[in-house]
Amino acid sequence: MDSPVPQQPTEPRPRRRDRHGRGMRGPVAPPQVPLSASRSDSFRDLVRDSVERLERRWPQLAEIDFLVLDVPNAEGETVPLGRSVPEGKDRPARIVVYRRPVEIRTKNREERAMLVHEVVVEQVAELLGLSPESVDPRYGQD
Repeated sequence: MDSPVPQQPTEPRPRRRDRHGRGMRGPVAPPQVPLSASRSDSFRDLVRDSVERLERRWPQLAEIDFLVLDVPNAEGETVPLGRSVPEGKDRPARIVVYRRPVEIRTKNREERAMLVHEVVVEQVAELLGLSPESVDPRYGQD
C-alpha cells in the first residue's frame, strides 16, 4: 500500500533542542547563589549597604540620589572614585560612585566594600560640608 507522505509545514517550528539533541542549556548557577549576581549588581549592593549604614545616623541622606556609573568622564589626569553634585532647581543632590576605578584599585570583596564605604563617606561629607570623621567616626580605620 502506498502511504501518503505528509506535507512539511511552510513555517519552521521552534527548536526545542540543539543540533546534538541535548536541549537548551540552563543558567550556570541558581539565582540564590552569589555566582549568579553580576559584578555590577554586587557593586550596587555594596553601595546600598554603605548608604543604609550611614542613613541610620544621618536621616537626611534619604533625600539624596546615590548612583553607580561604570567610568567617569575624562576630565583630568586623575581618575576620581566618586563625585558629589549639589541639588539644583529641579533635581535632588546626587552622589556618584564609579565602579571600574574602585574595582581596579581593590583585590577582593572585603577591600572593595571598605573602599566603597570610604568613597561614600567622603562624598557625603563634601556634600554636607563636614569632615569625613564626623560623618562616620570609623572613617580611616581598618
